[in-house]
Amino acid sequence: MKMKIKNLKFLFLLSYLSLYTICPTLYAFAQEESKLTALTKQIIEAKSDVNLYPTFEKLKDLYFNDNKYKEFVEFLYSLAKQKKELTPVVNYYIALTRYSQLAFLEEKQNWDEYFSQGNAYRQELVLSAKGAADSLSSSDPFSLYARLLLWKFHKAQNDALNESSLSELINACNAYVKNVTDLTPIKDVANNLLALGEKAKAKEAYRIYEEKIMSSNIRDDELKIIAMGFYKDGNLDLAEAIYDGYIERIAKTEAKERLIPELTDIAKNFSFKDEGQMDPSYAAKIFNKIEALGGKEAFNQELMYLRALSLEKIKEYAKAKDAYLDLVLMFPETGLYDQAIFKVGIISTYILHDLKNGKSYFEKIAQKETPSPQVISSLYQLGLLGQWEEDYLKSKEYYNKLIALPEVGFQDTRLLTQERLKEIEEAKPMEHNLKLFLDASLKEEYFGLDPARVDLKSSPYKAKKDQDVATVLKPIAPASGCIEVRLQYLWSGDLGTSKPTIEEASFISRYPCAGTKVINVVVVSSAGIAELSLDMIDVE
Repeated sequence: MKMKIKNLKFLFLLSYLSLYTICPTLYAFAQEESKLTALTKQIIEAKSDVNLYPTFEKLKDLYFNDNKYKEFVEFLYSLAKQKKELTPVVNYYIALTRYSQLAFLEEKQNWDEYFSQGNAYRQELVLSAKGAADSLSSSDPFSLYARLLLWKFHKAQNDALNESSLSELINACNAYVKNVTDLTPIKDVANNLLALGEKAKAKEAYRIYEEKIMSSNIRDDELKIIAMGFYKDGNLDLAEAIYDGYIERIAKTEAKERLIPELTDIAKNFSFKDEGQMDPSYAAKIFNKIEALGGKEAFNQELMYLRALSLEKIKEYAKAKDAYLDLVLMFPETGLYDQAIFKVGIISTYILHDLKNGKSYFEKIAQKETPSPQVISSLYQLGLLGQWEEDYLKSKEYYNKLIALPEVGFQDTRLLTQERLKEIEEAKPMEHNLKLFLDASLKEEYFGLDPARVDLKSSPYKAKKDQDVATVLKPIAPASGCIEVRLQYLWSGDLGTSKPTIEEASFISRYPCAGTKVINVVVVSSAGIAELSLDMIDVE
């Protein structure tokens, strides 16, 4: 008897392998049928719908992958007949299937079925989703997902129930978290809200999630892992909320010697960078906590630079200036010395309207014997400011000093200098866009303009030579009633290989030489100067 059983097993295995060899398609079909059978058995034998969500999702995916919406609905109705207690869950998946089927018909432009069956599908969707939501416990994830589906449907239809279904969804989130430990459905709701443009409601849902997490008995290390997970997913609002709770917790138990390294890691993650997740404003907040705990001595060179750079990029210019000065004061031998002092000069002169101190910072670098790119640019800035003040002798002195240096690695600044010298020698006015930027930055009548109000960004911030750099300006249009305001964009400074026109609010350029490049813009309307701003990039 045992011999016969072994032979039967062998013959079955042989036939199964032969099926794959002869017809892979039939083999794949057999595998799919086997999965369907196994999943269905799990559902039928389950004593309740608790923890059935992953199983139903796998079953759904098997049908959805082949766009077998009709077949899945038929299967679901059959399942409900076999096990009536599953009717609410089945209702949810019927609603989800019809929702997905309608989206599929639209995408494929299958208008025959869409228009002949669409109303029936929509009615079935609403009745099934509402049936699931109303009949299930508030702590059942299917109930919450049904409310989410109802809202998504009404939002897509833009009908009268959009707002009320959204309110019911948030109420369902509050009810759900009272007696559950699995918060994944809340996160799913929040992510959907955010993806569909409901930022305020998404934050509300994230807050519900965060408050439940923080009120639980979760360990500190688990909380940190959750926060990092949201950071990696790009969900920075929730990551920051969890990190705030984490920091508040460990601050009560950890000595500052252990707390500061934790804060340092968080600040580095959120600091300004060209690629990856960042929120320089949050980084600045964490940097302040580090200083409050350990003073400026808690900062190493890298951390101080990241602090200054993040403040610069969120346009906290006065604080950025102070941070750059802290960098060179604490680390006078830093290789970032010239860059930091040059930026302090730019910020002081053109943003903080402190011409005297701005020039002193440029002088500090220009006197160095070894000509770095920032030494060259400081000489140019000093010549430019002298020219604007009509002190042409002093201006030419700086320009000529720059021209006399060996022409190595600063051809772009050398060309600008030659243009300025020609203007002086031929008694011509300074180039219009540049002159207007200097006037708007340095004349008291324009001090009401705030460069921080203008969203001017160049990317990448740290560029390689001859790499594409995109500069994008999003100005605040002046109030004009119903009249459309036509704006002109007057670009100047280090524009690289590009020559943007007055109609262009953005442009792409390349920079053949290393150094800190300053990109200036003045926004002009029919009423005069509307805005001005600048941005700095570092070309390596």
